[in-house]
Amino acid sequence: MNNTENLNNKEAVDKLKSLVNDIMICLFCTDLKTDDGSTCCPMSAIKVCDQGNLWFFSDKSSDKNKAISTDKNVQLVFSHPGKGSYLVVNGEAEIILDKTIIEELWTPFAKIWFKEGKEDPNISVIKVKPTTAYYWDTDGNRMINLLKMVASVVTGTNLITGTEGAIKV
Repeated sequence: MNNTENLNNKEAVDKLKSLVNDIMICLFCTDLKTDDGSTCCPMSAIKVCDQGNLWFFSDKSSDKNKAISTDKNVQLVFSHPGKGSYLVVNGEAEIILDKTIIEELWTPFAKIWFKEGKEDPNISVIKVKPTTAYYWDTDGNRMINLLKMVASVVTGTNLITGTEGAIKV
């Protein structure tokens, strides 16, 4: 990367929304003190709201919810190698059982995990408020960047461009 662009406020939220909407699936990591990856699991982000919070559906009795009730610090790792887009979010998680919020965030895809739909008694929402975030976003697609890599080797100059930076919401 040869362009650092640290983002704040609305620009930061817009970049967060763009990356999360494009990638959607992250490794959602809890119990960060163990630092061994065993508490990471793939989860699909439902939404990034205008305040920059990330929202997920989760089963009330899941290991994820149990871990959050013990330690609210989490890390979300988003990766889209095909597009060269990556995002790491550190934040504080909160378990929400409010039916109004569940209704507002509901998507038909959630029925895969919650058979009774919005009324499923096991459904909860996890809200993650970012404390720090960092992104890497490469210009172009995988094939173009592969060609740029080959050309970079031949010419001795880095032809791969993109941006990276901190996101502060």
